[in-house]
Amino acid sequence: MRIAVYLPLLLSLLAPFGARLLAERCEPRLATWLLTTSAVVLAAASTISLGLLAVTGVIRFPLLAHLGHWSARAAQRDDPAELSVALLAGVLLGGAVLAAARVLWRRARSLAAAAQEAACMPAPDGLVVVEDETPDAFALPGLPGRVIVSTGMLQALEESEHDILLAHERAHLAAHHYLFVAFAGLGAAANPLLRPLATAVTYTVERWADESAAITAGDRARVARTVGKAALAGHHAPARTRVSGAALGILGRRSGLSAAGPVPRRVAALLAPPLRRHPGLVFATAALLAAVAWSTADAADDLHRLLEVVGAW
Repeated sequence: MRIAVYLPLLLSLLAPFGARLLAERCEPRLATWLLTTSAVVLAAASTISLGLLAVTGVIRFPLLAHLGHWSARAAQRDDPAELSVALLAGVLLGGAVLAAARVLWRRARSLAAAAQEAACMPAPDGLVVVEDETPDAFALPGLPGRVIVSTGMLQALEESEHDILLAHERAHLAAHHYLFVAFAGLGAAANPLLRPLATAVTYTVERWADESAAITAGDRARVARTVGKAALAGHHAPARTRVSGAALGILGRRSGLSAAGPVPRRVAALLAPPLRRHPGLVFATAALLAAVAWSTADAADDLHRLLEVVGAW
């Protein structure tokens, strides 16, 4: 098969550079959409590419080729891909499918558990205050979702900052940020090269919520101060037990791959003028995804032609 089948895998190597550019230079809402879409498209395309390469290996074995009425000898002669490459692609494909299925199952369970937990919390206005000295605040998705705030967090902030805290958490629920994080994480599970995109998404959804709070408060500096104070209050406190993969909060996600990014970057962004949409970055991302889609379609067409040739013998 030609170079087109390898293009989605090669372009996945650009993920760290693209994630950094979009997260730091593009308006958070748009950056989140671009990063999540890129993670999903690249993961799907790279998985399909591995599948196409694996099929070229399958048809070289006489017993398997006979099931599809193909000529194994013709496949060995006409397919330019090495058998070792096809076998490696098959192994990677199996790993990608298993990893994606595992993450999908865990995400679905966590969101279902979050919805069930939220439904059991009586809160007419969606706010649940828990008696806990540990400063924490997070949004729990559900139908409807809940904003969970500890008394420790309320005590750590001034009363005038409580509205900013609630605006941040409600922005997570209103924009369904947990879905962006889930889809980006699913893409990274299928293709580990895309982990920088998933990490960037967990940061940009926090930035998106920060900007929403800034619009509500009308004072970017006050929001920056609130984010900083909340982070300092929770710095030495142990993280609360949350539903994995579902809860998002002003303190950020404090675990490995899910880290929301350094709080100082969020504070600095709030103290600076709002970021623009950067049409150039949007165009570059769209062009890259279009190239990925074209290469995948072209590779699929190559395999179709190959199967026609080996099936004619």
